[in-house]
Amino acid sequence: MARNILILGASYGSLLGTKLLMAGHNVTLVCRSKTAELINRDGTEVRIKLRDEPAHRSIFSRDLPGKLDAAPPHQVDLSRYDMVGLAMQEPQYTNHTIRALMVRIAGAKLPCLSIMNMPPLPYLKRIPALAGMDLEEAYTNAQVWERFEPGLVSLCSPDPQAFRPPEEAANVLHVGLPTNFKAAAFADDAHNKLLRELEADIDAVTLDGHDVPVKLKVFDSLFVPLAKWSMLLTGNYRCITPEEPQSIRDAVHGDLKQSQAIYDHVDGIARRLGADPADQVPFEKYAKAAESLLKPSSAARAVAAGAPFIERVDLLVKLISQQLDMPNPAIDRTVDVVDMKLSEKIVSGGSGAQ
Repeated sequence: MARNILILGASYGSLLGTKLLMAGHNVTLVCRSKTAELINRDGTEVRIKLRDEPAHRSIFSRDLPGKLDAAPPHQVDLSRYDMVGLAMQEPQYTNHTIRALMVRIAGAKLPCLSIMNMPPLPYLKRIPALAGMDLEEAYTNAQVWERFEPGLVSLCSPDPQAFRPPEEAANVLHVGLPTNFKAAAFADDAHNKLLRELEADIDAVTLDGHDVPVKLKVFDSLFVPLAKWSMLLTGNYRCITPEEPQSIRDAVHGDLKQSQAIYDHVDGIARRLGADPADQVPFEKYAKAAESLLKPSSAARAVAAGAPFIERVDLLVKLISQQLDMPNPAIDRTVDVVDMKLSEKIVSGGSGAQ
């Protein structure tokens, strides 16, 4: 049975959307009116490399069995949808039209699966050790999440690396590292039945007889998506330097010993919260993947482009580490550098580009 999925965010969201379309489900991408007009006219194009093929393939939404449309936030009819995907950068949820839609989504009690780097606050409240912590400072506007029931919000570890090529139109996405979305389960069995249905349907998709990477994998543990924190603190946020941004590869491999120390410390924080080592990704595996990540992270590119706000997983992890009495000087330095660069943008009148 075809499901109807609403995804907030037409850039990174188009990757999950394309996988759902390939599996025969219907997707609506929420975006700006101009981008919605483009997608409704031309569809989307996601470029992905299949295993054992040398070049990327272009997957066009118009060729897929599922139906795609796009809409600005105020035109969304929530009665159509079975699930919501959250794929915008966290600061974008403070836009007044997005906030109004979020209020409606919370009121409709739709299950929400986030593929953000920044975990939604309601999700963190599902983790007993975090439920009472003061973490709002890490969010651009924590009030966005106040109306959401924690059990209705889940999180994927957004491990696939993808970006919009700057020379292309806004409906094109290039996948640089086609790894899996690893999702924690919802609190409700009915919502998990839907999630596992989507998992199985995506897993069954082939293209010209070939398996298609970027699966949706569902886990009972709430801590599997937190494995991304070690990667973000070791690589993504260390792409932001006092000078020009550096690639993820250089951030990780410039000082491999320091990188492993940060990675292991953040893994240790997750284990203090309740994670099992089996929930986590070995540093060696991450370091190997980082060798192919030749661009700065999306956070570093946003800061370089003048954004005064970005997702602050670095600050979130620092706040958690302090409240667990597990501070780390290297994490503190990263947060200080990001704070400095963002304050420079605010003083100089940053554009807010994401």
